[in-house]
Formats: sequence, C-alpha cells, structure tokens
Amino acid sequence: MSSVLDIPGVRQAALLLNIQQYHSLCETGIIPERTELLAGIVVRKMGKSPLHTWTVEFLADWLRARLAPDQTLRVEQPLTLVDSEPEADLAVVAGSRDDYRSAHPTNAELVVEVAITTEELDKAKAAIYAAAGVSQYWLALPERGQLVVHRECQPALASYAQVTVLGRRDRVAWAGQELPCAELFPDV
Repeated sequence: MSSVLDIPGVRQAALLLNIQQYHSLCETGIIPERTELLAGIVVRKMGKSPLHTWTVEFLADWLRARLAPDQTLRVEQPLTLVDSEPEADLAVVAGSRDDYRSAHPTNAELVVEVAITTEELDKAKAAIYAAAGVSQYWLALPERGQLVVHRECQPALASYAQVTVLGRRDRVAWAGQELPCAELFPDV
C-alpha cells in the first residue's frame, strides 16, 4: 500500500509540529495518547508483544541494579528533545524521579529501544537520539538475538561514531559491569 508520504515532494511540503503544538493537540484529544513525536511527525505507537515486554522488563531489572545514586531509569516514558518526544522503552537519565515532576528529561545517558515489529523506525531513532546528545543508544532485536550498540555520540552529525552488533556470544558493558547477551536472548 502506497503512502502519500512516500512521495518526496509531498514529504517535503508536509507541515511539522513542534513540541508545544504536539502537547496542545494531545491535551485537547485531537492526537491520540498512544503516539510519539519524531522529528516533527506524529507516529502511532505499536502494541507490545510478550517478547517485547519480557525484554524491556529484563533490561529494566538489569539496568536498575546498576544505576548510580544520581541516575533514574524511566520505562516507556517521554524524553523531550529538540523536535521530538519519543517514549523510549528504557532511558537512564541524570537526577532523581522528583527532578522530572514538572518536565520530562531533555537528554539521557542511555536509551534502549526493543524492536519486534518496529526495527526500521527504531533504527531511524538513532539519529534523533544522537542529535539530542544521548551518550549511548541500544537497539535490542530479540528475534534475531542481536543488540546493536551505538556509542561515541556526535550530536552535530546526528550520528554515532561506533556502532557494534552483538550476538548471543557477546557481552555488553554498562556502568562497569557486563551483561552476557545469552541472558538477554535465551531462546534464540
């Protein structure tokens, strides 16, 4: 099925929303709740499969046990970035939960997205996270048993200098500790 946004001229002419417009339209109910703003475009969020939920919960438990006292783990909550407000599956942010009582974080030290049916979209989020200065971005692909780790953020280029694809035999490091990917992807 063809989309009008697949036409380059239409895509260039599309009107993009800023954060304030997005919030206003959400508050009035014009934009449904299960959406996120990505580079000015409202995107419907997908449902969560059992594998997605298990992977998010496993990583949340693992990360939470390694948080520094001045860090908070946010699960499926918004980050307010320059022209985007993604609801990352997981985000390690500076500060305490109370620091975000009246505003969402504007950056993160680590963002993790889990992709079952959203791999293309979650790959595109790497540029959004890099432009915002997110230090590390992990893309978990549980059906493939892969974790794509983006490091060495280059905000001016909206990219990461180091992108590594890890498999079941590899380990990923965070906060001075390593997670064997075989634990993250036990059934692959």
